[in-house]
Amino acid sequence: MKSCLLIALLAALPLLADRDFLTSYESDQIREAQDPNLRVQLYIHFAKQRLDQVKQLLAKEKAGRSGLIHDLLEDYNNIIEAIDTVSDDALKRKKNLEKGMELVRAGEKPMLGDLQKIQDSNPKDLARFEFVLKQAIDTTADSLELAGKDLGERTSEVTAKDREEKKQREAMATASEVKEKEAEAKKDATDPKRRKPPTLYKPGEKPPDTQ
Repeated sequence: MKSCLLIALLAALPLLADRDFLTSYESDQIREAQDPNLRVQLYIHFAKQRLDQVKQLLAKEKAGRSGLIHDLLEDYNNIIEAIDTVSDDALKRKKNLEKGMELVRAGEKPMLGDLQKIQDSNPKDLARFEFVLKQAIDTTADSLELAGKDLGERTSEVTAKDREEKKQREAMATASEVKEKEAEAKKDATDPKRRKPPTLYKPGEKPPDTQ
């Protein structure tokens, strides 16, 4: 019996790892929303839905609710992070994001208050979702702070960060190429089939043409 249960749990692990934080319908809505301001608005709406569900579950003590609350808060956290990612990408592309940031400030401030109220209420099963709740509070606070920043200043920071990441990627690619060349040179030196025969000619000199 125990072995069957273990097999079932192991089989379920890949499904748990692949769980998306948006429904297929929500994902379709995001894909259709090309304007970043509209995308931000949708994400705020989805985040509020998750939090409303959490509050509904906390309103009644019910067996198994802590697992559902944990997953909802995890999804909420991912949605808030997606808002910041979309916003940064829009700023890199010099898009006007004033409306979107207004929506973020208006939406995230009350949600942060709700999350803190949940923490302060100290429900009996808090230990089962306390970590993701704290994550949600911190992520929302950080996102709210970003939304309150001057857009020009934030754009400069995002652009500078992107430039630095590109430099690091290029440096890593160069280092990788150097390692590959060194590995090839090592093979040439140790493999008799690849080793070039010795020559008295100086670098750049060629043997005379033979008739």
